[in-house]
Amino acid sequence: MTDKRVDDTSPVLAVGVSGTVGRHVGLQLAAAGVRVRTPAQRELLDPATLEAAAQGVDAVLLGWPFPTADGAAEAVGVLARNVGRVVFLSSAAVRAEGEVEVEALLAGSGVRHTVLRAYGFATALQWAEDIRSGAAVQGYGGAAGLNPVDERDIAAVAVRALSEDGHDGARYLLTGPESPTQAEQVRIIGEAAGRPAHWEEIPREAARHRMLTTGRPPAIADGALDFVHARIADPEPATTTVQDLTGTPARSFRAWATDHAALFR
Repeated sequence: MTDKRVDDTSPVLAVGVSGTVGRHVGLQLAAAGVRVRTPAQRELLDPATLEAAAQGVDAVLLGWPFPTADGAAEAVGVLARNVGRVVFLSSAAVRAEGEVEVEALLAGSGVRHTVLRAYGFATALQWAEDIRSGAAVQGYGGAAGLNPVDERDIAAVAVRALSEDGHDGARYLLTGPESPTQAEQVRIIGEAAGRPAHWEEIPREAARHRMLTTGRPPAIADGALDFVHARIADPEPATTTVQDLTGTPARSFRAWATDHAALFR
């Protein structure tokens, strides 16, 4: 792989990605002297506004935060006409229709692109309120072995793919170095924060009801629960992709919990 970097005078566009990953990408690119534009997610669905945001941009970090593919063809078309490369942050676990369609559209667009597939982010903030209050963390599949990847490691791989040649057409599977169960993750956070924290198993239907009340479509909720159920007997595997691409081992979930312990106190 060569180490040909993007033109430092050209900004990188980061659109549709989560705030945590986008923020770390911005910090790491800024340290290398590269500016980042971060338009609002809704601009993905407005071709004219997206086209304006893409002017003068060399590379794009793209996420698709919507459950369906509505508007994806237009968005990918705009980016393919205006930028040199696209790095798409997708999922390796439960994949929404929109993510699947965006990958297919990128493959057919002719634009240079790379896909980053993460099993899940280590940002376990959905449990923060319960842990801070001393309540049990209730959920389904506490024995499921999951392999969340630290958002800083996702960002480090994204920066490589955005700023180096040699990644065109790659589909990178990103994980942490181990697969702690959900119950173990809660315990690890409690230990890092110095607070008692434990998992309380609830029935699948109760977990599904909770997901639906937060606005998740039934198909996404069912897919997520199916995925968690499968991981009870078959924990997520670990990959070495982060180390292979960055030269630094992926951070463990315990390292993430230690670094973010204040959020749970």
